[in-house]
Amino acid sequence: MIAAVDHVQLAAPPGSEDLLRGYYIDVLGMTEIPKPPLLAARGGCWFRAGAVELHLGIENDFEPATKAHPGLRVTDLSAYAARLEARGAAVVRDGDRPGYRRFFSYDPVGNRLEFLEPGV
Repeated sequence: MIAAVDHVQLAAPPGSEDLLRGYYIDVLGMTEIPKPPLLAARGGCWFRAGAVELHLGIENDFEPATKAHPGLRVTDLSAYAARLEARGAAVVRDGDRPGYRRFFSYDPVGNRLEFLEPGV
């Protein structure tokens, strides 16, 4: 029986770790967590915010996930959107999911991320 999502893995191109750190740490407010040594040799970065982990793995033939995406639940969606915009990240608001307020943004390598909060 599945109990929880442990992490979500997204791909990134070789050499993009500093760009990823700038976005996931400085823009989103996540913390970088160390990768196990065997996996660290492959490149990429892992990030955490509370119980949420995002793993960015290096893919030589990288193409960003422009439709597939993690859905990240936030508190105070408006303030979080303002945080991203103040740090230069695009915020694309979308009201198509009943019962939620949400927006989309893209990391610096083009991966799509959804941020949502229950409510009208």
